[in-house]
This record gives sequence, C-alpha cells and structure tokens, in this order.
Amino acid sequence: MPKFAIGAYAVILDKKDRILLSHRRDLDLWNLPGGHVEDGELPTEAVIRETREETGLNIKIKSTIGIYKKSQINRFDFVFLGKKKGGKLKKTKAADKHRFFKYKNIPKNTLPKHLERIQDAIREHEKIVFSKQRKISARKFLKRL
Repeated sequence: MPKFAIGAYAVILDKKDRILLSHRRDLDLWNLPGGHVEDGELPTEAVIRETREETGLNIKIKSTIGIYKKSQINRFDFVFLGKKKGGKLKKTKAADKHRFFKYKNIPKNTLPKHLERIQDAIREHEKIVFSKQRKISARKFLKRL
C-alpha cells in the first residue's frame, strides 16, 4: 500500500490583496508559509501551526484553495486561503524575511509550484482545485536562475 506525506500551506492576503511570501534560510527561494502535517494533526491545524512557527502570525482559515500532488514524490499538499488574526512578522529558523508582494511583483526566485497555487487562489475558484504538479524541484529551479 502506498504511503504519502502531507503538507499544508497558506496563501495570506493583506488588505491591499498582496501575497505574503517567506524567504527560506536554506535556499535562496521565496515560498508560501507552511510545511509538514504531523501525526494526528489535520491539515487545517498544521497550516495554522506552521504559519505561526515560520512567520509569527496567527491566521484564520477562510477557505480551501486546492489539493496538489507533487509528481516527483508521494506527497499531497493542502493549500488554504488564510487571514491574519494576530501576531507580528518575525525572522524564524525557517525564514530570514517575510514580505507582502503584489502579484505582478512576486520575485523570480519564488517556487514555481507555489506560484501556481497563488494563481489558483487569486482566480477565486468556486470549487477546490485538484492538481498534479509537474513543476521542477526547488534545487533544479535554482540552478536555472
């Protein structure tokens, strides 16, 4: 029987509809806040925890954007639209900076898979997106920049 890892990520918009991205410490990449779902945890619980750990923000889940299957590995990522309900942005073990970007100003070194998820979020689908993502890995993407 196949085993899958599960991740949970948040697309967080500010009042000006700018998207929150975090700059990773381990690679020169921007990405959505989120990460691994721990044993016994729901994806909604994980994205709230991961966002707090990675950014310092407390969020409320507004809706589910989509469920994405990474083609290179056995992993499903749940992506949610989140709204800030407290906390302050701060540097963490995972991210050395955070910034809200207008969509047209998103950095070139943003993970392509996360960019696809952002596009799905701003299209405001009425239905949840189910997608098999075939974008390249983060390390291969960096080599192309």
